[in-house]
Amino acid sequence: MPAILLHLLPATLYALLGIHFWHSRWRAPTRAPRQGLLPWERALMLAALVAHGVSLHAVFFSPEGIRFGFSLALSLMLWLAMLFYWIESLYARLEGLQTLAMPAAAVCALLPAFFPDPHLLENAGSALFRAHFVVAMLAYSLFTLAALHAVLMAVAERSLHGARLTRAISALPPLLTMETLLFRLIGIAFVLLTLTVGSGILFSEALFGKAFRLDHKTVFAIISWLLFGSLLIGRHAWGWRGKKAQYWTLAGFIALMLAYVGSRFVAEVLLGRAA
Repeated sequence: MPAILLHLLPATLYALLGIHFWHSRWRAPTRAPRQGLLPWERALMLAALVAHGVSLHAVFFSPEGIRFGFSLALSLMLWLAMLFYWIESLYARLEGLQTLAMPAAAVCALLPAFFPDPHLLENAGSALFRAHFVVAMLAYSLFTLAALHAVLMAVAERSLHGARLTRAISALPPLLTMETLLFRLIGIAFVLLTLTVGSGILFSEALFGKAFRLDHKTVFAIISWLLFGSLLIGRHAWGWRGKKAQYWTLAGFIALMLAYVGSRFVAEVLLGRAA
């Protein structure tokens, strides 16, 4: 199968699901009957996840080693985020989030076709590096889901205050329940980010084959860690919630994206180099 088709298939499935959810959930009037994911919707989403996973595996692993870069990082993050969402939707109704997540997943699933990654991961054979890499990507994907959730909460608040309700908004859990889910995502992701940043600083030579240095990636990662840590402390000590929690979540997520994805985009696309 041509490489472009590997990425086009999941992107198309995500896009079709996004259009479907937009018309059937987001724009539907509030009097329309409420419902969770239908069996065929869940099955099609699973098919998109499988197709996306196959395309990632085909590009990620090569005879030369493991390839990685900004486009694969975004694609993998959204794949993991969508997988978490699919699993979470088995236990909780997350109306509205799929309308935001599907377009992002469609774009990111297609990125590796237009921005192939020549960068080979160093020390990919190290078990310690692989553990560090997996934990980092899990943290990134959970923070991605948290950021989408924060955006959904902001849209829901604005709709409630403006009395402009759609079925997707009216079917959402109470804002306090959504906020609890947001901080649960952030709490788990923060533990994973702490392990990622901590292991990167303490075991830099074993992980990356070079001594620790305070470069821009590390600085942005630490800034993100401080922002999310401050948010969790503020929540526990002073009851931060609402717009303040949403702003801090998005600020921490942007800093995290700049830590790796942003730097790789500059290096690979703007500067045209793999290192």
